Amino acid sequence: MFVAHTPELDVSSCATTKAKALENLQEAVRLFLEEAEKAGSLVQILKEAGFSRRQQTLVGPRLIQTKRITMPLPSAHAQA
Repeated sequence: MFVAHTPELDVSSCATTKAKALENLQEAVRLFLEEAEKAGSLVQILKEAGFSRRQQTLVGPRLIQTKRITMPLPSAHAQA
């Protein structure tokens, strides 16, 4: 399983292939932005996520680092 995630908007999607996970993520982000626009909260969401406007372009925040980590589960959760 592949998970695609955009940390700026905290939107994720998944699929059994990398290409499909990325395709699903694009669709999820599109839907997220459409719904935020309908709700009237898009400008606030983008501002809180660190986006800014430069002329007619929306510029996302600069990510410093991403890192994948693995953490052990407490025994109560590991037996599911």
